[in-house]
Amino acid sequence: MIKPLRLYSLAGLLGLVTYAHCADAPVSNWPLPTVPPGVNPAVFPAPRNPWMVKFANNCRRAREGGIDLLFQGDSITEGWMVDGKGKDIWNARYGKLRAACFGIAGDATEHVLWRIQQGELAGLSPKLIVLMIGTNNVLRDTVPQIAEGITEVVRATRAACPESHLLLLAVFPRSEKPDSPARLKLIAVNQLIAPLAADPSITFLDIGSVFLAADGTMSKEIMPDFLHPSRQGHELWADAIEPVIKKYVQTAE
Repeated sequence: MIKPLRLYSLAGLLGLVTYAHCADAPVSNWPLPTVPPGVNPAVFPAPRNPWMVKFANNCRRAREGGIDLLFQGDSITEGWMVDGKGKDIWNARYGKLRAACFGIAGDATEHVLWRIQQGELAGLSPKLIVLMIGTNNVLRDTVPQIAEGITEVVRATRAACPESHLLLLAVFPRSEKPDSPARLKLIAVNQLIAPLAADPSITFLDIGSVFLAADGTMSKEIMPDFLHPSRQGHELWADAIEPVIKKYVQTAE
């Protein structure tokens, strides 16, 4: 079972103001906490000033309630809301499913942890939460650090929404070539987080192969920058997770 979320440094967190209603959070001049020496930065909850508006909007959407399907993550997930990428597919596939997208560009594991600690998921109980996070930790953190960061996000999500089923996606492949350091690093991360699915409330799904050619290379048609899915990439993504969505989310007649 998922263990309770650990607070790594009380001193580091004392500078944060916890909002009973996170939608009232300020959108500028937010005090950024400092990671204490020796603490894994991937598990130290932290905000980023540029996205406070998006965070506040997520909180307002959460307070409205009525969310059965929630996507959580970084810019890859946020792409569902971008015209020319995933927006029309989102509307066609999930528009009638009481769905919401809380992905915020640039987020690493610690940023999602901070959002959850500040109440972004408060009061919510989606039937299914689709989570993918960790690619923005790649350039800074080690494989074990990234895996621990993802594990903490899973723990925090389960604590906030204990009745929800969690679809934990393996971090999508990045880089054009299969032997790129970033690609290999994420393969190792995904191997470490896969056992989280031992919890019956969690489904782990690695759909990375749908974005790749038979030789493991990635095309610009699927991911133009070798990181973010195109419209075609979002369609492949939607197809790959459709069985899980059908299982846990009641499809509108």
